Amino acid sequence: MANTTFTNIAAELTALATKLRHSTVKINSGSLGIGSGVIWQPNGLIITNAHVATSNNATVELSDGRKFDAVRTHFDPQQDLAALRIATTNLTAATISNSEALRVGELVLAVGNPFADSGAVTTGIISANNSRAVMADLRLYPGNSGGPLADCLGRVVGINTMIANGLAIAVPSNTVDRFLSGDNRPQLGVTLQPVLLDRRTLGLLVLSILPDGAAETAGVQIGDVLIGVAGRLFTNPNDLAKYLHQSNNNQSIPLQILRGGQQFVVYIAMQSGNAVEAT
Repeated sequence: MANTTFTNIAAELTALATKLRHSTVKINSGSLGIGSGVIWQPNGLIITNAHVATSNNATVELSDGRKFDAVRTHFDPQQDLAALRIATTNLTAATISNSEALRVGELVLAVGNPFADSGAVTTGIISANNSRAVMADLRLYPGNSGGPLADCLGRVVGINTMIANGLAIAVPSNTVDRFLSGDNRPQLGVTLQPVLLDRRTLGLLVLSILPDGAAETAGVQIGDVLIGVAGRLFTNPNDLAKYLHQSNNNQSIPLQILRGGQQFVVYIAMQSGNAVEAT
């Protein structure tokens, strides 16, 4: 009986992995190598990380090997989210679930393209879950960024972003829904990639800066690492968005920066803006 149960569980996990692979894509956006993405809608909408889709144009490869040029339609580097559109329909879209319903201890799966391999799968359990991040005890590697985190029924509950303190960090699916709705929030005007500075310190590496944005006006440079706001250090990738959302529009806030081994503070005159970037 025990062997039969084990066989059934193994078969179910294999089927789930196959299903998730069909809705996971490879994304090539230039010099940063291969990342992952999730088919969010069958009409060609792909969700990934902002640090994966660093340019307006990218190449998307489906699980069946077909390749499409993509354009970036939504972009919010502060939440590390981007949406791409490819010119095709009838895609195998992921089933999306409510991330707030996740419980600590639930089994989850991550699918992605680590080191450019296709459709690699890892499993783990939920260790913490809140409105800003889903944390799971599973392995992620370079190339997993932008891929799906799914529950034991194969429903996507997050977009994998990074590893911090040994845990996989994913942007919750409910955050993606709000991102796609185009809600207004203060904008720095930068593209960021989460980096782990040590076991307890998270930084946000500046990959690019929008002309005439708040960050450029304040003197932020490409290669700077943002480490905190008003004395509050970042502990997960969504802390910056949280702190900015709590600030008032057009309010100046002290942004803590690491540059060349030196820490200093610049004051950012916040600008209200829309998370949607039409191209």
